[in-house]
Amino acid sequence: MILTLILLSVIALALITIILIGNNNERYWKKRGVKFYSKNKVTGIFWDFFTKKGAMFERLGDLYNEYKKEPAVGFGSIMTPALFVTNPENIQHILQTDFNSFHHRGLQSNEGDQLGDNIVFTDGPRWKLMRQSMTPLFTGTKLKNMYYIIDKSAQDFVVYLKEHPKLWEGDCFETLLTFCNAAVCGAIFGISSESIFDTPFLAVAKKVIAPTWRFNLSFAVISASPRFSKLIGLKLFTDVEDFLIGAMKNVIQQREKENVKKHDFADLCINIQKNGVMRDPVSGCEVVPTYSQFAAQALAFLAAGVEPVATVIFTALIHLGRNPDMLEKMLREVDDTFEKHNEDISYDVIMSMEYTDKVLNEAMRINPPLGYLGRKCVKDSVLPVGNIRVESGTNMFIPVYAIHHDPDIYPEPEVFDPERFASGNKQGDVFFMPFGLGNRMCIGSRYSKLQMAAGLVHILRHFTVKTKELKTETQFKAHFINVRPISADVEFIPRNIK
Repeated sequence: MILTLILLSVIALALITIILIGNNNERYWKKRGVKFYSKNKVTGIFWDFFTKKGAMFERLGDLYNEYKKEPAVGFGSIMTPALFVTNPENIQHILQTDFNSFHHRGLQSNEGDQLGDNIVFTDGPRWKLMRQSMTPLFTGTKLKNMYYIIDKSAQDFVVYLKEHPKLWEGDCFETLLTFCNAAVCGAIFGISSESIFDTPFLAVAKKVIAPTWRFNLSFAVISASPRFSKLIGLKLFTDVEDFLIGAMKNVIQQREKENVKKHDFADLCINIQKNGVMRDPVSGCEVVPTYSQFAAQALAFLAAGVEPVATVIFTALIHLGRNPDMLEKMLREVDDTFEKHNEDISYDVIMSMEYTDKVLNEAMRINPPLGYLGRKCVKDSVLPVGNIRVESGTNMFIPVYAIHHDPDIYPEPEVFDPERFASGNKQGDVFFMPFGLGNRMCIGSRYSKLQMAAGLVHILRHFTVKTKELKTETQFKAHFINVRPISADVEFIPRNIK
């Protein structure tokens, strides 16, 4: 009897707590004149994500469609204020105009999570120092010098594809992951042998952001309640920690021993090490360039450069396969370019391929690498439309996919139309943000675009494609961050190139 009373008391207390938290969340935003998503007052769209099919960006899309005319809408995020921003002017304010108040990505690693110490999860002076140290890797000159690595990976991938005909009708997305992994590992770890397509790095790249229940739950906890994630000591990357730190150490030591320059990430790491401790003169913040620090940045590049890039190439191939006229135009540009330059596709050549660029931009519009952007307010601010006061600590969510599919911004948004990005066509320019916007947009965006272009043109030089429809409606993998289409696949068909 006593145990029953205790159990009932605990249940009653839990229910009362949930009701109080939910009502407090609703009151918080109503006091600020902001609409509140009241269906799940405590956990909001996080609850929707775990109880419905599909990806997190789709649940944000539901919210966008319901509250599109509102400047922003508040929702439950346990005890952390969360604001979903729908108005374009407010989005510009967050990502660009008032960067000083919103420079935090809304993600943070906890103490002891060594690989979380990277430019995605860090903030403030530490992030600034890291970003400054990584920036030289992505200058125009550096990318031009490094392009040979990307191009060789693409050429090797074509050879690999020809030698494994079983892959032609298999899982195209998984096959493309091998190329993207090869290109990233070539630039980061200097791996350029044939074994690049059968390497443990691919397993690590997949594991880092695999849409498992654990991954989705971990990111939901970090996004919804950083305090709780810190309280329980949540760590994201311990499973791959030893491997990546060891790999980075071996690469750097081997490069120093060989004393050769490859214009890649390992070269940059050596230069940073030689310069010693990085210091921010304003804040006094110091960052020691250790192997674990370099491995943390390598993990960020793997996470950003493998699956998201594969998604864009996959999307381009799906839609080219659905549109024979576009496919023919694409093949014609590829063939003319290869023949004109004697099969030698340099950095300058790939940059001159206009239709390829338009196809990739449209692929990134229709399936952006990230379905939404997260930011955290670090200094009180006011959103201009709606005069919404945003307090420090508030988590912000920006719906990239939903905006890219808004018919008021992109007419007939579900239609794949590369000419949206024709020279002089400003349609949706301000709203196109596959890599984000502002000072915290993806540091490797230009590298990723080169990787996409190289993979696409080398594949289409030797293969044409046929799209296989797997489902009647567009569907996506249940991923908390990425956009991964699963309703179609692509078949590779060898071309007879003279």
